[in-house]
Amino acid sequence: MKALAIALACVALPAWAGYRDHPRTAALHETLVAKYGFTEQDLIWVDAALDNAERLPQLVQAERQNKEITTPLWDNYRDLHVFPKQIENGLRLLAEHRSWFERAEAEYGVPPVVIAAVLGVETKFGSFTGKHRVLDALATQAYEHPSRSAFFFSELAAYFAYCRDFAQAPAEVMGSYAGAVGYAQFMPSNYLALALDYDGNGRVDLWSMPDAIGSIARYFTQYQSPDRPSAHWRRGEPLLVPVAAATLGEDAPARNSRAANTTIGSWIKAGVTPTVEMPADLPAGLIELRRPQGIEYWLALPNFYSVMSYNPRVFYAMAVTQLAASLQAAEAAAP
Repeated sequence: MKALAIALACVALPAWAGYRDHPRTAALHETLVAKYGFTEQDLIWVDAALDNAERLPQLVQAERQNKEITTPLWDNYRDLHVFPKQIENGLRLLAEHRSWFERAEAEYGVPPVVIAAVLGVETKFGSFTGKHRVLDALATQAYEHPSRSAFFFSELAAYFAYCRDFAQAPAEVMGSYAGAVGYAQFMPSNYLALALDYDGNGRVDLWSMPDAIGSIARYFTQYQSPDRPSAHWRRGEPLLVPVAAATLGEDAPARNSRAANTTIGSWIKAGVTPTVEMPADLPAGLIELRRPQGIEYWLALPNFYSVMSYNPRVFYAMAVTQLAASLQAAEAAAP
């Protein structure tokens, strides 16, 4: 209870009174009690935090209009994440934390450049982890979002569990407009389930680079998704294969799916010609990118969809993949 008393002191003076008395707060209480074992005293602390939560509807707008959705051309999105300074900073991070990256690869099979690329796309290698109070972001999204309220409601509950378990004041943690935190930008539920004390200092801290590196690798291998059960990382396999040609009929499988929706053999039958030979029964999807010069196709393999489990947008996973490839090429070219 000492941690709760400290946190309660930090939120005792409300800046905005609105969500404490909201009709849905009773359901939040029920979830906190049933799923996380909150006591009556804990719920008093939660209500004090909700009194302090500020309603920021612009964050809902930001979530609904994120660049992964609204950017029409792949090149425009790619330029946000894959550029010379980003590659330079990524190489520096790989060198500074080489032992942690190598340990993560040995234990989980995820290459250092892929982990580094996630850190690059998410937070520019830890330099920008978010400017919003997570309390405000999650409360606003949970109570106000027109289509994803249920998801954010569960994350709000997980956030209170995180604050209790890690002795954090709810009003003090900063993160993204969606409530993601730390160098790895984990949502609270993933922080609780998958974040690691990778450096063994007794604290799970995703604002620590070793913990972020190990936690990302663990995420790729252990994240559980009911709609994408085969999204776990597969050691030693690529993410994408370039397509030499594609002549697709109207009955071809859907492109840009969130999971591998058929096999390499089926895509070949549908008119796709890969640049390399692969097993016909290997699960695969087809990525279709709009570029200034026309449509570009890639065959996406299970590891690409492992990256999409982190953020279910094609542009996001492509940015991670191509930043990783650029880092790998730069390392190979270094003297």
